Amino acid sequence: KMALYKNNPEWADVTPIPQDDGPNPACPIAYAEDYRDAMDYFRAVYSANEVSPRALALTEDVIDLNAANYTAWQYRRKLVAALKHDLAEELEYAADMISNNFKNYQVWYHRRAIVESIGDGSAELAFTAEILEEDAKNYHCWQHRHWAMERFNLFKAPDDGGLDFVDRLLKEDIRNNSAWNHRYYVIQHTVGFTPEVCASEVRYAIDTVVKVAENESAWNYIKGICAHVDGGLGAFPRIKEVALASMPHARCHVHALGTLLDIYCAEAIEGIAGAGGLARELCDLLAKNDDVRVAYWGWRKEALIEVV
Repeated sequence: KMALYKNNPEWADVTPIPQDDGPNPACPIAYAEDYRDAMDYFRAVYSANEVSPRALALTEDVIDLNAANYTAWQYRRKLVAALKHDLAEELEYAADMISNNFKNYQVWYHRRAIVESIGDGSAELAFTAEILEEDAKNYHCWQHRHWAMERFNLFKAPDDGGLDFVDRLLKEDIRNNSAWNHRYYVIQHTVGFTPEVCASEVRYAIDTVVKVAENESAWNYIKGICAHVDGGLGAFPRIKEVALASMPHARCHVHALGTLLDIYCAEAIEGIAGAGGLARELCDLLAKNDDVRVAYWGWRKEALIEVV
C-alpha cells in the first residue's frame, strides 16, 4: 500500500481536491484509500499547473495506481519537458511500465513521444522484438514497431528490420495474423510488389497452406499479394490447385474454398465456360459447411447470378 500524501509534511502546503461525484451519486465507486488520496493531490497540482520535481514524482505514483490514466501521462510529458528531465531515464521508465502493461495504449504512446523527443529510434526494433516474444500479437507493440520503422527508416536495419524477423515469428506460429500483416508492410516499404516479388511471396504463402490448409491469415495474404498482379488470383495456377485439394474437407477448409470461389467468380466474369455454375455450387457447399456465414455465402450466390 502506498504512503498517503496527506501524512507527508512535504505536501502540507497543498489543499487536496476530492473527486466531485455530484450531490447525490447513485453508485459512488469505493476507491482504495491510497488511490483516492493520490488522486486528490494530483487534481490539486494539475489545477494549479504546478511544475516541480514533486509533481513529476506524483504522476509516477498516480500512474502506478492506474496506468491507463491518460491525463496523468499527458501531464507527466509536460513536466518532463519543462523540467528538462533526463530523457534516457524516462525512456527506461516507459520500458518498465510497458513490461507490466503490454496492452495499455497510454504507455506505448508515452514511449513514442519520448523517442520522438530524443530523435533516435534505433533501440525500438530490439525493444519491440523483446515484447513480441512475450505477446506475439500485441496490437500496440506492432503499431509502435511500424511507426518507428517508418519514422526512422529502419527497414534495412541489419538485425531485424527486414523479413527475417517475420520468418522467425511465423515459424513459431504460422497463424500469426500480425506477423503476416507485418510481412506485407515491410515489402510495401522496401522492394515493393514487383511481379518477381509477388510470385515469390505467393510461393511462400502457398507452402504454408499446404502444411496448414485452414490458415485464414495465409489465404488473406495471398489475396492481398495477388491484388498487385495482373490476372489476380488466376495468375498463379498453383493457388487454384491447392484450393481445389480442399474440396473433400469443406467443413474445415472454408477459407481455402472462399479463395477458390473468388477464382471461379473472376473466371465467370471473364466468360470462361462452366465457371459460373461451379461458383454457384461452391456457394452452396460453403453455406452448408460454414455455419457462421451462411447468409454471406447466400448473398455471394445472388450477386453472382446478377453479374454472370
